[in-house]
Amino acid sequence: MILGALLDLGIDRGELERRLSGLRIEGFKLKAETVDRSGISSCHVDVIVPEVDSHRHLHHIEKIIHEAELSDGVKERAIKIFTLLAEAEARVHGTDVAKVHFHEVGALDAIIDIVGACIGFEMLGIEQFAASKLHVGSGFVSMAHGKFPVPPPAVAELLKGKPIYSTEIEGELITPTGAAIIDAVCESFGTIPEMSVEATGYGAGTREYNDFPNVLRLMVGEAAELGTTQSIDHDELVLLETNIDDSTPQAIGFVMERAFELGALDCWLTPVQMKKNRPGVVVSVLASPGAKDALLEMLFSETTTIGIRTSPVARVSLDRRFETVKTQFGECRIKLAMKGGRVVKAMPEYEDVRRLALENRLPFRIVWESAAEAGRERASVASA
Repeated sequence: MILGALLDLGIDRGELERRLSGLRIEGFKLKAETVDRSGISSCHVDVIVPEVDSHRHLHHIEKIIHEAELSDGVKERAIKIFTLLAEAEARVHGTDVAKVHFHEVGALDAIIDIVGACIGFEMLGIEQFAASKLHVGSGFVSMAHGKFPVPPPAVAELLKGKPIYSTEIEGELITPTGAAIIDAVCESFGTIPEMSVEATGYGAGTREYNDFPNVLRLMVGEAAELGTTQSIDHDELVLLETNIDDSTPQAIGFVMERAFELGALDCWLTPVQMKKNRPGVVVSVLASPGAKDALLEMLFSETTTIGIRTSPVARVSLDRRFETVKTQFGECRIKLAMKGGRVVKAMPEYEDVRRLALENRLPFRIVWESAAEAGRERASVASA
């Protein structure tokens, strides 16, 4: 759908295919046609590739992209997208990124989808990306591991912190590939940013619905203040808070665990002195608006509260990405925070440090210091 919308925006199909040939994938071609989706004229693209039955790991895909005749910008963005996919799959399946088998997203057509999207963005000269709230669909989807509710686990993982919603439209409206592209490039979500629209393109999905245009719309234009929000996320979130003075510590600890399971971005406990001189705790949960109802239901069922305060909050955060570094104890993910294209913070991922500390039978702080040093070196290289 992204390739279709890019072609509908006017990028040259021949030039796109010429640049994609740099992947050295023999026998591929793009089949594009204009179709009608509930009254919307849009471009539908099929990626035709040879039948190859193979499941790839991240390093296989990185090798294909690194060895391709593509610009450095396209290579970097495409590898970032695949890395986000691998990290999401690893978290869902409880395994290491290096061990993740790519099924659908490791197929040749998915490589062309992702790299083609990155080429198209480069051809258009896009410098900033914004997205609306994301319609994920509803119902169930069949995957390699079985039948799962929409959004499937990898998509839910990739869209953490993003505003999503669902309607009666059944089907998977955002795939892991699409979610990873959105996660990799979009800097803000919600309302359309102030801009002068220059062109609009529509990419058609394969499924057809009654009275629902299954299309992706891309709008390209000049921002009112280009660059003012670059590398900074402006999120519209919701804060839920309730005071508890008649519950056990064990129950409150369980509430925090459940909050994160339901998509909370953060959860914290504040000790307070309440009426009748009772010691109590304020349970605070920060989340995207889409997770609000599930969290409210959980707080009412898991705590003794009879009232919960809700308030909209705005969060400004730095752009961030994960990279894997090598330490003397093993590989560890590092979270890099970016501002204006420069790395300003580098933080080891807790779960990786914990795993390495246990595997090597070392104190946590020793592994942490080693990973932090490797992170600072990576940050220095990335900002150079």
